[in-house]
Amino acid sequence: MNILFMGPPGAGKGTQAERIVEQFGVPHISTGDAFRKAIGEGTPIGLKAKEYIDQGLLVPDDVTVGIVRERLAQPDCEKGFLLDGFPRTLAQAEALDSILVELSRSLDHVINLSVDRDLLLARLTGRRICKSCGATYHVIYNPPKQEGVCDKCQGELYQRSDDSEEKVGTRLDEYINKTAPLLAYYEDKGLLRQVDGEKEIDTVTSEIVSLLRG
Repeated sequence: MNILFMGPPGAGKGTQAERIVEQFGVPHISTGDAFRKAIGEGTPIGLKAKEYIDQGLLVPDDVTVGIVRERLAQPDCEKGFLLDGFPRTLAQAEALDSILVELSRSLDHVINLSVDRDLLLARLTGRRICKSCGATYHVIYNPPKQEGVCDKCQGELYQRSDDSEEKVGTRLDEYINKTAPLLAYYEDKGLLRQVDGEKEIDTVTSEIVSLLRG
């Protein structure tokens, strides 16, 4: 079972990915994990990526594609994989197609978790963190007993600057604009499966499992 997971920040992609890999016994491959693995093992493409990362530069597409190719060729992916965070562009999607042809494989499903933008904003901007002990809360889903005060150590709670509505909104708009062509690309191939990410976590998991088993 070769699966690609898509969805905006705050859609619950990580939570669902953990549950799906457990159900289907396939590795969860995020680009971040693949980079860390390649760098940790000191592979040539991993060392190349490290050069860019150490300079604070974006890793170019050809290096990212090389790392994904290397990861998908490993033995634990022979029975399938769940790919998350790649591709992000049409060029990367076409590169992934080429990699899978080389490996005599193909994608079975592209799962897209769709969530309304306003709900995503509420999910992502509601996080609060304790200045003293680092405990995490959410104003809607996991509020402290006393507003602005940590339950554990009575420290002051704050909102990270990158959780502000303006910055989160920019991130969401960038994601939506970049991935719209990707969704169309996979829809044209008959691979796209839309899942309502606004439902209860267990319900979303059940729907994804039904799609994959169907």
